[in-house]
Formats: sequence, C-alpha cells, structure tokens
Amino acid sequence: MGPQQFGIDSNTVESICKEVREVRDLGLEVGVVVGGGNIFRGLAASERGMDRVTADNMGMLATIINSLALMDALEQMGVYVRVMSAVRTESFAEPYIRRRATRHMEKGRVVILAAGTGNPYFSTDTAAALRAIEVSAEVLVKATNVDGVFTADPRKIADAQHIPSISYMDVLTKRLKVLDSTAISLLMENHIPIRVVNLHTPGNLKRVVLGEDVGTLIS
Repeated sequence: MGPQQFGIDSNTVESICKEVREVRDLGLEVGVVVGGGNIFRGLAASERGMDRVTADNMGMLATIINSLALMDALEQMGVYVRVMSAVRTESFAEPYIRRRATRHMEKGRVVILAAGTGNPYFSTDTAAALRAIEVSAEVLVKATNVDGVFTADPRKIADAQHIPSISYMDVLTKRLKVLDSTAISLLMENHIPIRVVNLHTPGNLKRVVLGEDVGTLIS
C-alpha cells in the first residue's frame, strides 16, 4: 500500500517487482507468497466481531488481488509469471498443485502463491513456510519493513537492538513476533533457514541470494 492507508500503490508494486526480477535474472527459481493486509486483515476483522472463518476467507481473496497486481507489473518487466491459488478461482489463477508449481519454476517462471493455505486460522507466514517446504526451497526470505529481527519493535522502541542471527528455538522462547510460531516450527522441523530483510532497501533480495549477511538469519 506504500504511503497510502490502504489499497495498492503502483510505485510500491513496481519497486517490489524490480527486486523479484533481479533475483530471477540471477537464474534462481523463485516463488512468492503474498499477503493481503493492505486490503483486508482477517484477524483484525474477527477481533471486531466478524466470524473468523468469513474474515479469513475475505483475507484470502485480498491476497489474490495483490497477486494479480504483482503478476501484471512483473509481466510488464518481461518476466514470465504464474499465479497459483490455494482456493478455486480458475478465472483468475491456476489451482495450486505442488508438482505443477515446481515445474513452472524449473521453466524459469516466477510463481506467485495466493490465498494462503486455503484454510482459515492460518497466517500468510504459515502459508509461506508450508509452500517453502513443499517446493524444497533452499531459503525462505521474509521481506518486511524493518531491517531484520530486533529485541523489540524498532518502530516503537528507539533503543531496540538488531539481532544478526538467532536460532529457531530462541525466536519461539523469546516470543519474537517476526513470524508466527506455527511457521517457525514448520521451518525448524524441515531445516529451512529464514532470512528476514527490509524489502524497502533496494537490492536487499539480491544481496541475500548472493550470500551477503543482510538482515537477520534464523536457523
């Protein structure tokens, strides 16, 4: 949503897609799991009294809207893209099938994975962890709006300390809210490292895949 209060900011979408294209141009296989909080946050709505299943279903639909926006911007940059949805929306996206997703990536297409896990009560973090495991990803990059993991929220606590590396278990026991506990547990059990980086710093995704010590490594 960029500087807006909600919705889709075209300049922000373009900058994100440039980062993805840089990584794809290195010859890597790339899958993108996108959230929908700029349009609708299911958990927040359920806390205001909406039925949780209905709220989460609306949130999944929001991720499909974002996925189509990313697809359009990437295609305008000359990148081949496929959007795959965990819920049936054949008019807009292919159904998510693990083997088909890996085949798309083998062919050099960026695969955008929409609609979370397809189930309520699961976050985008958990969806990203699940998809990373299913496609045998080498790393999960949590692209966010802070420079990694901190001892506290750096946007609220001025003296919050940056943590360059930390174990999965420490994230869980210290209740650091960088990813939800289900996602961390899944990745820990399957030995997939997590690199938390600031998506708004140009070139950060490329630096990660080139092996630079960017943001925070959870392993």
